Amino acid sequence: MNLLRLKHLFAGCLLAVSTLPAWGQSAPTLAIRIDDLGAFHSVNEACIQTYQSGIARSVEVMPVAAWYPEAVRLLKENPGLDAGLHLVITSEWENVKWRPLTHCPSLTDENGYFYPMMGANPAYPGQSVMENKWDIKEVEQEFRAQIEMTLKNIPQLSHMTGHMLSTGFTKEVNELVLRLAKEYNLPSIDRMDSPEDYRFTYIGYDGPSRTSAEKEESFIRSLNKLEAGKRYLFLDHPALDNEEMRTVFHIGYEQVALDRQGVTDLLTSPRVKQVIEDKGIKLISINQLTKGLPRSTASKKLEKAMEKYLDAVQKANQDLHSIMIVQHGNVLAEKWIGEGKEDEPHILSSVSKTFTASAVGLLISEGRLKLTDKVISFFPDKLPANVSENLKAMTIRDLLTMTCGHDTAPSVNTQATETPVKDWVEQFLAHPVEHKPGTFFAYNSLGTYMLSAIVQKVTGEKLVDYLYPRLFRPLGIVNVKWQESPQGINCGGWGLYLKTEDLAKMGQLFLQKGKWNDRQVLSEEWIAETSARANGANGQYILVIPEKDAVIAVTAHIGDMQVELDLIWKYLLPAL
Repeated sequence: MNLLRLKHLFAGCLLAVSTLPAWGQSAPTLAIRIDDLGAFHSVNEACIQTYQSGIARSVEVMPVAAWYPEAVRLLKENPGLDAGLHLVITSEWENVKWRPLTHCPSLTDENGYFYPMMGANPAYPGQSVMENKWDIKEVEQEFRAQIEMTLKNIPQLSHMTGHMLSTGFTKEVNELVLRLAKEYNLPSIDRMDSPEDYRFTYIGYDGPSRTSAEKEESFIRSLNKLEAGKRYLFLDHPALDNEEMRTVFHIGYEQVALDRQGVTDLLTSPRVKQVIEDKGIKLISINQLTKGLPRSTASKKLEKAMEKYLDAVQKANQDLHSIMIVQHGNVLAEKWIGEGKEDEPHILSSVSKTFTASAVGLLISEGRLKLTDKVISFFPDKLPANVSENLKAMTIRDLLTMTCGHDTAPSVNTQATETPVKDWVEQFLAHPVEHKPGTFFAYNSLGTYMLSAIVQKVTGEKLVDYLYPRLFRPLGIVNVKWQESPQGINCGGWGLYLKTEDLAKMGQLFLQKGKWNDRQVLSEEWIAETSARANGANGQYILVIPEKDAVIAVTAHIGDMQVELDLIWKYLLPAL
């Protein structure tokens, strides 16, 4: 197939390992969620243990709790741990209390602390939210404050949950949380209708669960009952049995430390991990549960084509890292080979440019940029002594189309250690512009860096932070890393780290003309304006094939990229 027949072609790079069946074909999928990150230091330690050496994939963080700052740091140090906001309007423990972020007297006691209970409890008469005249306006006010503070501190936040059922204790609150979830692009998991919305079933312990041993046996019994093709969610509260946690209790629940150490033991148990592996249970995060691309069964024709394709890849000695095939919005096939991991982001090389250009498109849609804006207008303090007429004429459009007018593209030494460090913007602007901008093409990665610098100049945010609420969060792209210049500006033209499914999502967004879940994320006009072919070093691609309603995301380390594409056209395209 002639490459030019493809409407969209982007570049990327990812490493991954193992082969996974398409979800829904055979394996049950299980999201394991751990709650109350930030409540105590011992809870924070246990949560990280259950992620690093255990089976937890998602954690809920409490922004009003005492150890929240440490929780923020730990999430930065463990970016692969899916983070959710645990909305709090109760403070149940005897020796530790939490206050709201806002003034909400209908939700607090005479000392300004949240009430200890959500519903009536004989041990705490009159001290529950439901027994008092709570105000829905104050609930919304407090929820918004918690959401906005947590998003500021943890931009990769992917969803919301409720502490002690705070997000669904009445129909009115349920509707409020649904509205906030849509507004902030943060799915709410604990609403009354969440299991139906996201097609999952809660599971718990199948039997006694007082001790660590009982928890393990009861949980394994639950695992053995999971059905193929179904999605499940399990949640509990890990902590450590130590001096700190032994001070934590409320009337009726005194053995908190011992009980929650049992949860930590369970979620790090080698035996439990072995059962999950033996049964073929696919562990996923809440983000994957709510925003992952849906999986469907591949046709026999495509299954056979994949076998022949992978055999041909091996015979050609191609270092393929991953491939994902999406058609009609469903993942039909996915394969990981080599050194990386399915859920670990890797460097994307030139696919980074697609995301940078998307940020420019968003700013234009917001009326904050124009394609005709002059580049020098953003950097009056970084101009060379003599500004040429060609440099004066250079526009944002010229940066996007790589027609800046340079005879040879400017470059920087990304490994330079000189002192003082040279400013990359100044180096770009000082480079000779021999041709009239818009008339001469020269591949120019530093030009895309300039777009990133302009985004940061206009918004006051780094490119990655600007994109989180506008692009990444709507698509469910989390754990984003982007390399920076010495001046603290995202590289723009390179240095972005994402996962294979993230690349497929971006391709699907372009296939859908910028629309995602009935929301216009990128304008249709911008999609039409920027549709183009792009290649990433060593064979990284997102192939968007409108005539097949399909997307193919490929990552590799292959020198002969044409051979790589020829195999896709020969074996996979006819099977779609």
